[in-house]
Amino acid sequence: MLTPNSAYYHPHKEYSGWVRLFHWIRALAIFALMLTGFYIAYPFLEPHSSVYHGMYFLQAYIRSAHIMLGFILIAISLFRFYLFFFDKKSRAERMSVKGVFSQRTWIEQLKVYFLIGHRPEIKGVYNPLQFVAYFSLCMMLVIIALSGIVLYYNVYHRGLGGALEPCFRWFEVLCGGLSNVRYIHHLATWGICLFIPVHIYMVVFHSLKFPDGGADVMISGRRYLKG
Repeated sequence: MLTPNSAYYHPHKEYSGWVRLFHWIRALAIFALMLTGFYIAYPFLEPHSSVYHGMYFLQAYIRSAHIMLGFILIAISLFRFYLFFFDKKSRAERMSVKGVFSQRTWIEQLKVYFLIGHRPEIKGVYNPLQFVAYFSLCMMLVIIALSGIVLYYNVYHRGLGGALEPCFRWFEVLCGGLSNVRYIHHLATWGICLFIPVHIYMVVFHSLKFPDGGADVMISGRRYLKG
């Protein structure tokens, strides 16, 4: 909701339709991957003879869903990286990196989160803390994708798995073996689990604190700028 001085604000298109679409698809894929991944790690449901015979393959079904969702997440993330680096509409996002190297911007932005200061003027879409948080998420997605591919081709040795093995064997060697790859896969998952509440808090904080748009920006693609 805008303030009584909302007449002084005008809409500005900040995110393209592709960016918003991939954001929500990626979010749904991550939640589904977390649910299926935790079940694969701890299959707590035990089928009984009185249940439909398909239940005997519940673990296989969930594993298949996890694999398909994983490749969907990889494809979306790759295209999202492309948009960030090469899409003209994402230029404002690329400009946000300048604030990361500004000590003054960091201090002023932290004051905002501690409710003792005013929001600084930033160049781009993200403030320094947001940019570092999103960059960390991207790094975790890269790690979880690489480790997931290694785990995939160690189960499926033919077809796509056989084609991927020569390309990604280096990551398995770098990690020191399959056991470590699995551990790193789980560690990156928990990292994403920690990122989600922080991300939601920051979005809600901006939605309530500032009148230029918060959560609705990733829905409408518009932010309201003063002037």
